[in-house]
Amino acid sequence: MLIRNIAIIAHVDHGKTTLVDSMFRHSGAVMNHQRIEERAMDTGDIERERGITILAKCTSIMWNKVKINIVDTPGHADFGGEVERILSMVDGAVLLVDSAEGPLPQTKFVTSKALELGLEPIVIINKIDRSDARPLEVLDEVFDLFDALGANEKQLDFPILYAVGRDGWAIKDLEEKPDNLSPLFNEIIHHVKPPSGDIKKDFSMLVTTLESDPYLGRVLTGRINTGTVKTNMMVKVLDNQGTKIENARVSKLLSFKGLERKPISEASAGDIVAIAGLETATVSHTICHFDVMTPIDSRPIDPPTLAMTFSVNDSPLSGLDGTKVTSRQIGERLFREAESNIAIKITQSTDQDSFEVAGRGELQLSVLIETMRREGYELSVSMPRVLYKETESGKKKEPIENVVIDLDEQFCGIVVESMSKRKADLLELKPSGGSRMKAIFSAPSRGLIGYHSKFLTETRGTGIIHRVFSGYSEYKGIIETRRNGVLISNTDGVSVAYALYNLLDRGEQFIGTGEKVYRGMIIGEHTRDNDLEVNPLKSKQLTNIRAAGKDDAIKLPPARIMTLEQSLSYIQPDELVEVTPKNIRIRKKFLDPNIRKRTAKKNDAA
Repeated sequence: MLIRNIAIIAHVDHGKTTLVDSMFRHSGAVMNHQRIEERAMDTGDIERERGITILAKCTSIMWNKVKINIVDTPGHADFGGEVERILSMVDGAVLLVDSAEGPLPQTKFVTSKALELGLEPIVIINKIDRSDARPLEVLDEVFDLFDALGANEKQLDFPILYAVGRDGWAIKDLEEKPDNLSPLFNEIIHHVKPPSGDIKKDFSMLVTTLESDPYLGRVLTGRINTGTVKTNMMVKVLDNQGTKIENARVSKLLSFKGLERKPISEASAGDIVAIAGLETATVSHTICHFDVMTPIDSRPIDPPTLAMTFSVNDSPLSGLDGTKVTSRQIGERLFREAESNIAIKITQSTDQDSFEVAGRGELQLSVLIETMRREGYELSVSMPRVLYKETESGKKKEPIENVVIDLDEQFCGIVVESMSKRKADLLELKPSGGSRMKAIFSAPSRGLIGYHSKFLTETRGTGIIHRVFSGYSEYKGIIETRRNGVLISNTDGVSVAYALYNLLDRGEQFIGTGEKVYRGMIIGEHTRDNDLEVNPLKSKQLTNIRAAGKDDAIKLPPARIMTLEQSLSYIQPDELVEVTPKNIRIRKKFLDPNIRKRTAKKNDAA
């Protein structure tokens, strides 16, 4: 069978998954009368809600008797561990770029990985029907990007298509009349090399992704490197050093067809398949014939740059919402996540009650927390902190990110001022069309923790910020964090409107009336820089004397409801976010005020 393996690369929200929907329709993988969900490849609830691809997924379509295996890759650098593994499975890439926004930081991130592997991308300028489209300028920007990333002559001589993925058409020239996606399919077949691999050699395959199926158990996906695999065939598993991990039988062999996985009896070198029946094998291991002694090389993954501490929820309200609350259950879930997501590193603490979870960024870790709370877990999470490196001379180095901001011209001043306070260096400031500006910064990762919500306030919700890890640099000094203190409940119970009304002049509130609170829980932000203990349960003292008029009805302003991401970016080192299936609360690490005072004195003395 003739095969082509491609990955679709794009920045978040540039139309990658929507284009795959149209490819399904046009190739016949999904019939016109069939109803499919919009963004069919985004299968997870969180992916659909946020409109982002988190996990890489495989599919395939047939075109002119050629099987095209397509991998939909994540567009966000926080999920870069997925990207790096996936690109090792394919022989070509389709780079999708928005006709107005052009190449953005995470386009650069994924494209650099593709070019390093020697892939020769096909470039699609998408959404050319936008009113602010500038396809020719964007094409120049793509060429400049390739050149800056060190592309060779073949990679720079890339095919170009102009498309509207939502409407299902692509053209080679802007003067052509749009019809369908045939130009894209033909370009893939002619431009992408057929997969290499000797079918006559013994079977070997590098595991690229791992998932759990309720019926099949562990399902391992990868591209067959050499030879042929058959159902019920006995195989062995080698780790990166060539040590045998297990012997197993291939109980099920699955091939991708449209939106489904179909059982097949055998598959050969070059094809992308899923294998069930192995108990220990995981990502980056080699599944092979018993005569194979050398594992397939797997690409090193960029190290984590951010860490949080996940611990048992020990608040007075623990166990009311969730069904999985023990450290054993939390630990098992985290290690299971690390097994399939090799960009995450888990370290258990000496007291066995907490775990350090290190990953690529706030988004990756917040998605993990959100997934766990939906599965019924309760946990407490610490403030995100960056992971430093030390040079041989003992100097501290910290992770640095490239930040690209697109905003209205009137907000440039306040954003540049905010970024400079966070030790960011302004690299470039230029017009991006329509009274908007594009600002490019180099900023330390720790300075960007929690900045997104403030950025939206500063730009009245009109600004767009993109960031991507670029490397390590010398420590840039102390960065000023949250200036205001917090309002802390000094008692347990249910909040009362009368008490909250009398606390309005103390600061902004995070809770409304009738909500459960406990001692040490943070219920608002103080107007000053110190923490203040307050009583949100205080009721009006009643007497048998009544005034002539009725008491004025108490009207409270809407509380500031903190999302998970906002809570994680808001807290300080002595605070935690309590996460349950139904609630997200902010609290002090030590609920007893006396312990908090003693700890603060020790820290000051140190």
